[in-house]
Amino acid sequence: MKQESMINIKNLKRYYKSGQVITKALNGVSFEIKQGEFIAIMGASGSGKTTMLRILGLLDKPTKGDYTINNLDIVNLPEEERNYYRLTQLGYVFQDYALINEMSAIENIYILSLMEGKSKVQSIITAQAALDKVGLSDKSERIPDQLSGGEKQRIAVARAIAKHPKILFADEPCANLDTHNSEQILEVFKTLNKKFGQTIVMVTHESWHTKYVSRIIKLKDGKIVSDVKV
Repeated sequence: MKQESMINIKNLKRYYKSGQVITKALNGVSFEIKQGEFIAIMGASGSGKTTMLRILGLLDKPTKGDYTINNLDIVNLPEEERNYYRLTQLGYVFQDYALINEMSAIENIYILSLMEGKSKVQSIITAQAALDKVGLSDKSERIPDQLSGGEKQRIAVARAIAKHPKILFADEPCANLDTHNSEQILEVFKTLNKKFGQTIVMVTHESWHTKYVSRIIKLKDGKIVSDVKV
């Protein structure tokens, strides 16, 4: 089945100014992402990969350039619409888990659905389904302090996918994990991508992570130096 284009980026630039010094974090980047791709964004520190992910995830705005998701002009969305789109259409997994310690695993997941105005019953149902997908349905009542690092990150993944996001963004999701737990997280991503067709964009610096993805975009000094399917 032919994959449809989802993300389109054209001549994207992100400059930061400090006094008279201008840092070109992204300096004219163009590419597209098709629905159902699992992409790794790679590059050395300072290459622009985190800046790229923040812009793609609507956590930052470009200095110049075009960015559309399913033909929607993301760059020029009013701030309120932009925030709503980010909350309802995109999912995020960060390296520090970002779980609330006083809440159980399932509460950490369904709190976002409650924020969207969904009923508690429906929120719990979707949260439980997300826990099933990451293989932690038996840990739903445990608080973060009762979970391993790998389990915490899988809860964070469940939270991100509970609302069925168009795109799942992951920023160094295995940075705080050992090899075994990293493999578990990446296997979850692979299953979400292959079985459920989830589009995933992941920033990583580990070369061995690339065996799980379908495409690798490498950045250097704010520019794409390679873009290959694997």
